[in-house]
Amino acid sequence: MNPLHNRRQFSRALAGGMLLPALSLPATVQAKDTALPVPASLPAAALAASRQGEPLVLLVTLPGCPYCELVRRNYLLPARHSTGLPAWQLDISSRSTPLTGFDGKASTAAAQIKALKANFTPTVLFLGPQGQELAERLVGVAVPDFYGAYLDERLAQARKALLAL
Repeated sequence: MNPLHNRRQFSRALAGGMLLPALSLPATVQAKDTALPVPASLPAAALAASRQGEPLVLLVTLPGCPYCELVRRNYLLPARHSTGLPAWQLDISSRSTPLTGFDGKASTAAAQIKALKANFTPTVLFLGPQGQELAERLVGVAVPDFYGAYLDERLAQARKALLAL
């Protein structure tokens, strides 16, 4: 069999597999039912989180991103509802929604994401009261079966780093 043909079949199967999570829910349901809140001020959100002994958990997202939806629906929203985890989201394409940055200046989500160098979605950041990263960021969803363990590990690291501040 032609090796090029096999690669094309593999590429098609891989692309099709990536689209399946997005096809499982209508876009309106995804955005409305699983959106995390958007902070008006990063310093205020981070300070409130640190007062709870928690890092500011910030999801960098993109509308229509099936992996962002997976992270929100299966991990961050349940943790927010059950334990009060201060999880928020910023849309990487939002250039008009006002947001106060960690420098105290008026900005936008897109500008803050660029400043944080979080150019891939989904990215989960674990930030301290001054905007410092308290644990290694989670970039993408490489192995969905282990994502919860990776998230728990990063949260534990971030909480420990927060206590040391």
